[in-house]
Amino acid sequence: MGVPNIKLNNGVEMPQLGLGVWQATDAEAEQAIGWALEAGYRLIDTASMYGNERGVGNAVRQSGLDRSDIFVTSKLWNADQGYDQALTAFDKTMNLLGLEYLDLYLIHWPMPAHPKYKETWRALEKLYGEKRIRAIGVSNFQPDHLQDLLSAAQVIPAVNQIELHPYLQQHETRELCAEHGIHVESWSPIGGSRGNVLEDPVVTKLAEHYGKSPAQVVIRWHVQSGLVVIPKSVHKERIVENIDVFDFELSDTDLAQIAALDRGTRFGPNPATANFT
Repeated sequence: MGVPNIKLNNGVEMPQLGLGVWQATDAEAEQAIGWALEAGYRLIDTASMYGNERGVGNAVRQSGLDRSDIFVTSKLWNADQGYDQALTAFDKTMNLLGLEYLDLYLIHWPMPAHPKYKETWRALEKLYGEKRIRAIGVSNFQPDHLQDLLSAAQVIPAVNQIELHPYLQQHETRELCAEHGIHVESWSPIGGSRGNVLEDPVVTKLAEHYGKSPAQVVIRWHVQSGLVVIPKSVHKERIVENIDVFDFELSDTDLAQIAALDRGTRFGPNPATANFT
């Protein structure tokens, strides 16, 4: 079974599971995406800050697939926020990718200490209106940031990409996004290298029960929770394993057990205080 699509609030369809390439070099990203596309992935998530947009674009162009079959996301970095700066940064991203359009473009962080996201959003709305981007959204926006942005937005964000895993389930943010038709996408979906989600007894017991890896159980939880999920890897075996989650289904009892693991534990920066360029 292939990866299902979800429909964004502007009608654009986005694969529900994809590959993240944070911390990968251009060469590593290019190779990993090649493996991912062979395995059936059609969603690729990068960012200006990752420094691998050139490698991502190379992999997409060399894949042999139609451009319309691959959903490419990138993100605007904090130092490039502001109306004119965002327009310039987008052009640089597209030059590095070597693509004619982008499927999804996100404001990477709200940067509340120096909030420029409203004027930045106007730039994204302009690019969206020019059909250079098929959908626009945000990343790491908490409810107060979202409410503030929505008060001025002409286009409702299609996606909010946030840290989300069994130890940090972000119910308040998810509920607000649902109210406005904003789809939630999970980064660090299995807890990242600093987390111990995959060693949790609830997760390991379910993995044993289903004959799956702990990572597959957690990724399946994201899928059944209606989230878009982008596990990152540059290892072929892990990339192939992470997409192999559509041949089993967690029960309501299983889902309740995982829901009970929520600790509010962040492994990444806190968007309320993050202030870096």
